[in-house]
Amino acid sequence: MGEAAADREYGKLYPVARAVLSPVFKTLWKVTTTGLEHVPATGGAIFCPNHTSVIDSFFLPLVLPRRITFVGKAEYLDSWKTRYLFPAMGMIPIDRTGGDAAERALNTAARVIEEGEFFGIYPEGTRARDGKLHRGRTGAARLALRTGAPIIPVGITGTRDIQPPDAKLPRPFKRAAVRFGRPVDVGRYLDRADDRMVPRQIIDEVMYEIRELTGQEYVDEYASKRAEGIPEAQAAQVITLDASAGNGHGHDGGDTAAPRRSSADVLQPRA
Repeated sequence: MGEAAADREYGKLYPVARAVLSPVFKTLWKVTTTGLEHVPATGGAIFCPNHTSVIDSFFLPLVLPRRITFVGKAEYLDSWKTRYLFPAMGMIPIDRTGGDAAERALNTAARVIEEGEFFGIYPEGTRARDGKLHRGRTGAARLALRTGAPIIPVGITGTRDIQPPDAKLPRPFKRAAVRFGRPVDVGRYLDRADDRMVPRQIIDEVMYEIRELTGQEYVDEYASKRAEGIPEAQAAQVITLDASAGNGHGHDGGDTAAPRRSSADVLQPRA
């Protein structure tokens, strides 16, 4: 009870922050939202967006009809720019110095979902500074198997133009789009929940659907600053919910749904 109450210290100003930021964002940027019919009206759900810009964490909460909670690195609280804003928007900071950080993040996320709320996690684990879609980490899949919650693939485009990597401030008067895909229901995997390959199959399916929503090039390796040649000492550690070491179809209009693909399809080169 005490731990859950502590979590609620974060996001208490969510309605206020949303009320203040929404008109500002609508004035500065043209944001198109599609697929809101895939967002559950009640109950918990896991949202898995791609992540190419720091400003992604603002656009997704502002277009959702209900509160969403993210787990983020505690270092965000060290910066004056994010110390108050991120927790106000519902980010729960996780201290990554302890060896059990991933397990604590998983438990926190499960509590949020079991209380019937939305939970957001970037499946790539960190920003993809090259703008490509990278191999997904399995934390969201493990969380879905644990809670039974659906996974909603989310494709965010345009935010990298608004705030490119290393840009200190966002650029005004540009366009962005947030697209929600059809939920990935993990129910069909529950009879194999102990199979270590199942989380990988689920998250591969999610990544395929995100790619369909965004049109990004897929890279079958984990995203990291180190991979782009940044010195290891400067590389940011990645928050994941991996306690161990599709169906969201994107479209701009129309009601025709794409057939579901095998989870392995995400690894195939885009035609």
